[in-house]
Formats: sequence, C-alpha cells, structure tokens
Amino acid sequence: MGKEALLIIDVQNAMFDERDPVFEADVLLENLKKLILKARLTNTPIYYIQHNEAEGEPLETGTKGWEIHRDVTPKENELVVQKTTPDSFFRTSLHEVLQKNGIEQLILAGIQTEYCVDTTCRRAFSLGYEVTLVSDAHGTWNTEEITAKQILNHHNRVLRSFASIQQTDEIKFS
Repeated sequence: MGKEALLIIDVQNAMFDERDPVFEADVLLENLKKLILKARLTNTPIYYIQHNEAEGEPLETGTKGWEIHRDVTPKENELVVQKTTPDSFFRTSLHEVLQKNGIEQLILAGIQTEYCVDTTCRRAFSLGYEVTLVSDAHGTWNTEEITAKQILNHHNRVLRSFASIQQTDEIKFS
C-alpha cells in the first residue's frame, strides 16, 4: 500500500442549513471529525475540496454557506482545493498536488454522495489511485423518488467496483 491521504469533499456550511440539512448531519459530522483526528494523529495528509457556485447559489464563492464547516476546519498545513464541478480533479490542481506528494491511496468522505463523492471516487480510480470510500462518512438528501438512506446504500454497493468500502471505525492510517 502506498502513501495515503484523506480527502474531505464539500463539507460546507450550506450543506447543514437547518431548513434542509444533509441526512443524519450530526452522525456525519462526528464520523468526519473522527477521520480527521485519526489522520492528524498519524500525520496523514488531509486535502479539503471546496465547491464554488455562482452568485445567488447556496455555495456562492465567498459567502457563509460556501465556507468549510467549523467542525472540520482545515489547519494551516492542510490544503483546500477549489472546484466548480462534481469532479474534484477536473480543472483543479488536485491530481498534480497528490502526485507531487507521492500519494497513491485516497480515503474519501464528504458530500454529496451521488454527485461529488461518486464522481471523485470514479475519477480517482481511473487516475490509478487505490481508493477507499468511508461508507458512513458521506452524505446526501432525500429526493422525491428515493430516500437518502437508499442513495447511500446504493452507492456503497455500486462503488465497490472502484473502491474498498470501509466504515469510519475500520479506517486505520499508517
């Protein structure tokens, strides 16, 4: 197993808006905090992905909703990568930075399961990374058609073709 890094995708204030928070927001935040603590204790690099949207959108660049959630705030030495699409690698510096730092394995967590987490997982696999998806540390919302729980279960099953699936408590950083 090569050098690993933790990727925290789009854990931004707007995702926890009290009018429509991400599914099981408190559990998600607790699991993310556990992962971050484990990574920091083992000096595993952490990369934060921050989604940028246009004026008037919930993740409008520079607004309170766009800011990374206070419970998972990056430290000075932890890089924040800006993106504008569901793919954390598309038109960003992420791949170059990971390559420069010798990262071969990515542990993925964050929001939104069926968009940014799914796309980043598949793309990381296609770029040759060994990927682990933390099954209880990514989140989404109910839709008109299916529940958030169904979306999470579906993606944890489908993404097995691209990643190892582990729960927060199973993650062990070297």
